[in-house]
Amino acid sequence: MKGNLCRCTGYRSIAEALAGKRVDAAEGDGAIERGVSAGTRSGSGGSGTTVAGRAGSGVGAPAGPRIVRGMEPFTFDIRPGAAQTDANGLTGGTLASSPGEPEISPPTASLHLAVLPSPHAHARIVSIDTTAAEALPGVHAVLTYRDAPDVAFSTARHELREDDPDDTYVLDRTMRFVGQRVAAVVAESSAAARAGCRALRVEYEVLPAVFEPAAALAPDAPKLHGEKPDSARIADVERNLIAEVHGEVGAVAAGLAAAAKVVRGVWHSPRGQHVHLETHGGVGWLDADGRLVIRCSTQVPFLVRDELCQVFGLRREQVRVFATRVGGGFGAKQEMLAEDLIALAVLRTGRPVQYEFTRADEFASATCRHPMRVAVTAGADANGILTALAVDVLADAGAYGNHSAGVMFHGVGESVGVYRCANKRVDAQAVYTNNIPSGAFRGYGLGQVIFGIESALDDLARELGLDPFEFRRRNVVVPGDEFVGAEVDESDLSFGSYGLDQCIDLAERALLRGNGVPAPGPEWRVGTGMAVAMIATIPPRGHAADATITLLPDGRYELRVGTAEFGNGTTTVHAQLAASALETDAARIVVRQSDTDLVGHDTGAFGSTGIVVAGKATYVAALELRRLLLARAAKLAGLPERDCVLESGGVRCGDQVFGVRELLADGDLIAHGEHSGTPRSVSFNVHAFRVAVHQDTGSLRILQSIQAADAGTVLNPVQCRGQVEGGVAQAIGTALYEDMRSELGVVTTQSLRHYHIPQFADVPRTEVYFADTADEFGPLGAKSMSESPYNPVAPALANAIRDAVGVRPDRLPMTADRIWRSMQEGDQR
Repeated sequence: MKGNLCRCTGYRSIAEALAGKRVDAAEGDGAIERGVSAGTRSGSGGSGTTVAGRAGSGVGAPAGPRIVRGMEPFTFDIRPGAAQTDANGLTGGTLASSPGEPEISPPTASLHLAVLPSPHAHARIVSIDTTAAEALPGVHAVLTYRDAPDVAFSTARHELREDDPDDTYVLDRTMRFVGQRVAAVVAESSAAARAGCRALRVEYEVLPAVFEPAAALAPDAPKLHGEKPDSARIADVERNLIAEVHGEVGAVAAGLAAAAKVVRGVWHSPRGQHVHLETHGGVGWLDADGRLVIRCSTQVPFLVRDELCQVFGLRREQVRVFATRVGGGFGAKQEMLAEDLIALAVLRTGRPVQYEFTRADEFASATCRHPMRVAVTAGADANGILTALAVDVLADAGAYGNHSAGVMFHGVGESVGVYRCANKRVDAQAVYTNNIPSGAFRGYGLGQVIFGIESALDDLARELGLDPFEFRRRNVVVPGDEFVGAEVDESDLSFGSYGLDQCIDLAERALLRGNGVPAPGPEWRVGTGMAVAMIATIPPRGHAADATITLLPDGRYELRVGTAEFGNGTTTVHAQLAASALETDAARIVVRQSDTDLVGHDTGAFGSTGIVVAGKATYVAALELRRLLLARAAKLAGLPERDCVLESGGVRCGDQVFGVRELLADGDLIAHGEHSGTPRSVSFNVHAFRVAVHQDTGSLRILQSIQAADAGTVLNPVQCRGQVEGGVAQAIGTALYEDMRSELGVVTTQSLRHYHIPQFADVPRTEVYFADTADEFGPLGAKSMSESPYNPVAPALANAIRDAVGVRPDRLPMTADRIWRSMQEGDQR
């Protein structure tokens, strides 16, 4: 299994399964290491113990057996007219294709779409000759900018579409990066579509290009979006500036003057590919009512639907967007990268059309993690109390702005806000270049900025002679403090719970305790390092979800939610939340999800909101259905509701038990729930490493990996541990291996053979500890834990390397050759 690629799991669960080990969250080999026992807080069953299948237990994913057998349908696992398998394994006439239910697959075989990519980083199309392509056998349509709507939009999807710049078109006459869509061919087969692309004849006017964000800000730089109007919401088209923030509290200069020690440094993070195993794509068709239907690999079906309506001038009731199980996302599928072109092709041809990215397309044409240069200046007094903290960020947005404003603001938010300091300054800019567009990526900018801040503060602690754990204890925020970061509205952000102190203690104790793994030999230098991270549990500026739950005639419950399942485990936890409210087992909850026909609205599965927003809506709906059940039974019994108790098989009122038939005799029982995504809380993560570095080669071995997390009430300990392990594995890849390289805008790493993501043999076993907290705002006290485990890993690893070899790493990935080179330069100094 050493070549297995499935980093989102962290591999540990796979290893345990292959070893025949049953993972138990509470005890035995494979248990979660924790400061408290798993799932014993309020909401776990009421008596301090968990109930199988309810919140607090380690119930497995409903789709798990089908996934391991290869039977779970993903986006392109379709047959014309086939029935869909829902989250509980129900098919066909049971639920998915009951009379009146919408189609889940196109009625006939699909045409295939292929795209001609731009060979130039910056060029204007002079002419496109489509004659030869249109004459090829099997070609149904050739689409160019002349066929596309003249409506600008952003591929990024947020609740407020105004948060992102309108700088993109379905097909544009101006090319701004190598790999951008020039034209599309729709044909009977993918081979015919690709042949049609090769037959296109395009004449370009090549324009000056710029590839470095600092150069793009210069007055004489090419203006990449100079023609865009003010309504596009670009900060300064003349400077290629998408967005910027400059703010100061206190006086940083005075704080630095008062400091006993001051450190300064610049840290660099490169592009990164999400490498979700299912690539972007989808299939579209017109249903029997003439509606445009898109089945796609997306985290945000409702937001995609709304933007398709915006671009094509359609009403919401004319468009349906849905996802089956999504094969990974990490933020990349919070974009509309395929659906708009599919919609154009369907509306043009009237036929079902499918479009699927290749792995090379993902590298060359999809979005990536924002490259950032992060400069940090920090000072502290002789007692180790911060007197000044200044951060200056320059982010490379690439050719289009999509998520860049949000990533910039978020990146300099909680990364700065986690520290108490009277004097802070933030300067940040997101800049257009002729590189591949950057977008949403796990952590949403925090990982890059935290890498700089936590590295700088580690150096500052070292200068002061303080232990890094103790230095953090003296300076992190505590309840009662304000969150002071970038200039964004955080008025609804508060401490719904606080476990950072516990996380610091748990990580430190585990590191001191050790794990018995020694360095490979005397030529290896050993060091330890740690870092902290804070993240808001919900994104700001709106995130909403609706849920509906119904008692079915067979005694089960049908839960409808809008959020998508892409390996984040929300399906499992939603079923557990509903089961907890309804005093039943999760196996009796039938989950239907990620379809704009199911509920009123759902902002989407991003920002770690699957539990704290959609899950909260689910729990509210289930509690309301519980109330309706008790009220109806009380009416039937002629007793007060306080004398009725909900049981797994019905409702007991005194000596009478009312089953499903009696409860539904007076009509359906349906309840609704919603959550608006506010107020918001904060989650914390602390990571620690013990590493060994070979002094002659720079090779690195991770001897011990530890993460302590403040997840509030842990609703599914096994699954939550997996989220942490997967986040750590992905972050180790960012820190040590992954580097999307480009030359003059051409991405040169276009396959997984040349882009090293962590394999089975690369990922150490991470000890996972959970703080004992219960959040005021989350369902049953839970907090989010999808993005946050990723953020402190790279700086903790860099700090451990610094401790081992005496030289500060300042650039990711920290490959052996870079470590070796820094050691040589350090020895020379």
